[in-house]
Amino acid sequence: MKIRNKLTLLFTGIVAAIFLVFALVIYISYDKNREEEYYKQLNNIAITKAKLLLDAKISPSVLQLIYRNSQNALYEEEVAVYDTLFHLKYHDAVDIDKVKETPQMIDEIVKKQHIEFYQGKMQVVGILYRHKTGNYVLTAAANDQLGYAKLLNLKYTLIISFLFTIILIYVSGLFLANKALKPVSDLIDEVEEITATNLDLRIREGNGRDEIAELAITFNAMLNRLEKSFDAQKEVVSNISHELRTPLTAMLAELQLTLEKDRSNEAYKESIVHAITDAQKLVRLSNSLLDLAKANYDLTEIAFRELRIDELILDARGDVLHVQPNYKINIVFETEIEDDHFISVMGNEYLLKLAFINLIENGCKFSTAQEITVAINYFRNKTILRFQDQGIGIDEKDLPHIFTAFYRGANQGFAAGNGIGLSLTKKILELHRGTISIQSKTGEGSTFTIEIPHV
Repeated sequence: MKIRNKLTLLFTGIVAAIFLVFALVIYISYDKNREEEYYKQLNNIAITKAKLLLDAKISPSVLQLIYRNSQNALYEEEVAVYDTLFHLKYHDAVDIDKVKETPQMIDEIVKKQHIEFYQGKMQVVGILYRHKTGNYVLTAAANDQLGYAKLLNLKYTLIISFLFTIILIYVSGLFLANKALKPVSDLIDEVEEITATNLDLRIREGNGRDEIAELAITFNAMLNRLEKSFDAQKEVVSNISHELRTPLTAMLAELQLTLEKDRSNEAYKESIVHAITDAQKLVRLSNSLLDLAKANYDLTEIAFRELRIDELILDARGDVLHVQPNYKINIVFETEIEDDHFISVMGNEYLLKLAFINLIENGCKFSTAQEITVAINYFRNKTILRFQDQGIGIDEKDLPHIFTAFYRGANQGFAAGNGIGLSLTKKILELHRGTISIQSKTGEGSTFTIEIPHV
C-alpha cells in the first residue's frame, strides 16, 4: 500500500474515531438528561395531584375522570397516593396499575424518602410527601414516549452524520495526503533525472526549513559525496594507469632491446636487473593499492581491538629494519607513562602498523643520514606520536597536497615513490578517529604529528 493511501486511511480512522466518541458522548449525555428531566417531571406531577387531592379537596373521581379523558391516556403519568401503612388514598387507574405497589416498596420509600427506578421501560418515582394531615407516599410512573422518540431521532441523525462525515473525512484526507506528498513526488521526479552521467544536478531544497527540505539537503549532500567519489575514482584510475604504464613500458622496452641482438652475459644480467627493478616497482605499487583499498573499507568491516602504541612502533621498526638494515630508527618516551591505557588505543593492528611504517620509511628515505626519531607522549585523552627527521624537508607549495593520492612534490628526485603512502596513512588515522599534521622546512627536515584517542 502506498504511503498516500496509508496516510488517508490513518487520517480517516483517527478523525472518525474522534467523531464517534464525540457522537457517543452526545447520545449518552442526552439520554441521561432525558432520564433526569423525566424523573423531575414525574415528581412534580405526583406532588401536584397530591395537592389537588389534599389541599384543593378535589374528589378522586374528578381527578380520575380528567386522567382517563386525556389525549394520551395510555402513556399518561399514572399517580397513586398511599398512607404510610399501605392504605390506598387515590389512584389514577386502579385497573391499569402500572407500578403495582407492594408493602415492601412503601416501606422503602418511607425509609429513603425518595426513590427512582425502572419498571420495564417505564420510569417510576416514589416520594414521601409530608402534609399537615399526615405523611403520604406518592408514586408516579410512565413511559417517556416523547423523550424516547427524540432520542431515537438523535440516534439516526448521529449515524447519518457519522457516515456522511466518514466520506467527507476520507476525501479530505486524500486531498491532504496528496498535498503533503506532492513535494515528495516532485523530489522523486527530480531524482529520476539524475544519473551517473549528470551527477552535477541537484534537487531543489524548497524553503530550507521543513522535513522535505531537510531530505533534499541530505540527498544533495550525498550527491556531493558521490560526485567527489566518482571524480576521485576517475582520477585514481587515471593515475593508476599512468603508474602501471611507466614501469611496464620500461620493462617491455628493456626486454625488447635485449632480444634484438646477442649480448654478453654482463649485458643480459644488467637487463635482468633493470627488469627486476621495474617489477619491484609494480609490486610496491600493487601492495600500496591493496592497502589503500583496505583503508577505504567501511568502519564496521574492520576488526578493532586494544593495542599498545609502543609495541606497534617497535614492530614497525623491526619490519623496516628487516628490509633496510642501514636505516636508523630511534624511539623515545617524552614523559613517563604512568598508566598503560595512556598509550593504548582501539584499532586495527595491520593498518596502524602500516601507517607507522610509511612514516618511518618516508623519514629515513628523504634524509641523508637515513635516520628518524619517533617520540611517544600523551595528553588528556589522546596518545601523541611525533615522527621527526633531519632530512631535506618539503617545499612550502607542496605542503597542502602531500596527503593527496599520487601527488609527488619537488623532492621526488631525491627518492622514488608512488605518492600513495601519506594519503594511505591519513585514511588509516581517520578510520581510528585520529589526526595527522606536518611541520616542515626545506633543508631542515619534517615532523609529522599524530594524535589518536587512547582507551
